[in-house]
Amino acid sequence: MEQPADIARALVQTDKRFKAVVEQFGPPPARNAIKPALRFPQLCRAILHQQLAGSAAAAITGRVWALAGGPPTPEFLLATDPELIRACGVSGAKLNSLLDLARHVESGAIALPKLARLDDATVIEQLVDVKGIGPWTAQMFLMSALARHDVWPVLDYGVRAGWSTLTRHDGLIAPKALEAEGDRFRPWRSSVAWYCWQIADDAKIKK
Repeated sequence: MEQPADIARALVQTDKRFKAVVEQFGPPPARNAIKPALRFPQLCRAILHQQLAGSAAAAITGRVWALAGGPPTPEFLLATDPELIRACGVSGAKLNSLLDLARHVESGAIALPKLARLDDATVIEQLVDVKGIGPWTAQMFLMSALARHDVWPVLDYGVRAGWSTLTRHDGLIAPKALEAEGDRFRPWRSSVAWYCWQIADDAKIKK
């Protein structure tokens, strides 16, 4: 049962508060894993977008892609003069992260084509070994690139805010408490997170 409408119904059956949420936002988006060849560029994009506004991150990413003549590869990053990459607006810390990611992939420490066959915990363990990739980035990769249905990013502010609004929690729910709240929604917690983001965004607009 992986159709969005079926997942929405399962969430409503688990918690009736989701009935109004599903009526407002519709079913969650379908999850489709990206091709293995696109996984490295996606991780590069995630690194470049960290702690930057969308427009600035997009501009820097565009310059790196232009320098590479398309989506960057490990070979390109490791063979290119670092100053050329820095000239795209990439900070020293992010350059180090990109190069560390490239080395992990080049050495086989991270076998991107095989990630889809690994469980979530193992994927996260491998990715966070790269400088600059933390649990949140690894979880977003699981949800988007690998289309995993049961990721529960309890450290994400939007998920915490959306859940707190939905449940009328007094203040912002703590990650540990949110972890426990998510257990009953297995194996569809990625969709619960998506709904929390919609609720949080809607609350911002209404303010």
